[in-house]
Amino acid sequence: MSSSDTSSAAGPVHQRTPGSRELVAAAGVFALLADPTRLHLVWVLARAESDVTALAAAVGAARPAVSQHLAKLRLGGLVESRKDGRRVVYSLPDGHMRRLVVEAISHADHQVTGEPWHD
Repeated sequence: MSSSDTSSAAGPVHQRTPGSRELVAAAGVFALLADPTRLHLVWVLARAESDVTALAAAVGAARPAVSQHLAKLRLGGLVESRKDGRRVVYSLPDGHMRRLVVEAISHADHQVTGEPWHD
C-alpha cells in the first residue's frame, strides 16, 4: 500500500494536514493520557468494558480516585459510560483510543525492554 492510498483495512485514512482545531483536540487527548493512572484505566478499558470497582482493583487505586479520573476521561470524550442496573459501566467510544493506547504502551515496552523497533 502506498502513502497515497486513501484507505486501509481499518477504514479511511485521514490524509489532510490537521488544522489548529484538530491539533488542539489531539493535544487535549495526550494531556488526559499523560497521567499514569488514567492511561492505565484506558488500557484496561481497551481490553473490555468495566465498572469502577473492577477498574479500581485492576489499576490498584482507590475507588474515589478512579471515579475522579473516569469523570475527567468522560468529560474529555475518551471514555463513555452507561447504566447497568445500579452499576455504571465504562468503555471506549471507538477503536482510535484503543489503538492509540495499545501503540503507546507497545512503544514504552520497547523503550523499557530494549527490544528492537519495528513497524
